[in-house]
Amino acid sequence: MTSAPSLRPDLELVAAQIPDGSRVLDLGCGSGDLLAHLIADRGCTGTGVEIDPDAVLAALRRGVPLIDRRIEESIAYIAAGSYDTVVLSRTLQTMLAPEFVLRHMARIAPRLIVSMPNFGYYRNRGRLLRGRMPVSKEIPYAWYDTPNLRFTTLADLEDLFDRLDLRVERRYTYAQQGQQLRMYGRMANLLAAAAVYVLRPSG
Repeated sequence: MTSAPSLRPDLELVAAQIPDGSRVLDLGCGSGDLLAHLIADRGCTGTGVEIDPDAVLAALRRGVPLIDRRIEESIAYIAAGSYDTVVLSRTLQTMLAPEFVLRHMARIAPRLIVSMPNFGYYRNRGRLLRGRMPVSKEIPYAWYDTPNLRFTTLADLEDLFDRLDLRVERRYTYAQQGQQLRMYGRMANLLAAAAVYVLRPSG
């Protein structure tokens, strides 16, 4: 396996939540940066799921084990309890069936890590008030070419976690420039550009 590239800040935070030697499933793994790092530097084993052809090729060149299929098509066939951690980084908002995906993540592993842009971020709200769709570092697409299908605030996302009996063990919020914030409740829903959640199924 070739050396892992440096991780973007949110993936560094995700990696820090994963114990050494873990079995990791990375859904929507892109070019495999996170898994390459975990395998090379942290003694983890893992598998990625990705469909973008260029990203698949880049991950395979790094030696990252990969399933080249849509997440919704592959996740139901992955055995229960077969991983220690399942990661879904900046991908839930692109899912046709986010509830379906989260339920299967909870079946596959006892720890879930989900990161998500916050469409309720105050600058996004301000752009909507000016009659424009939000475009930002966390949401870098124009309305006509975005892969995003679901637009949610952190408050709405946490309501979904509650409904699925997913307990929030940790929540990290961060600003558009990437620095971590220390805030909770409504202020985070307004001022955080994105969040990383560490979740555990209840019961």
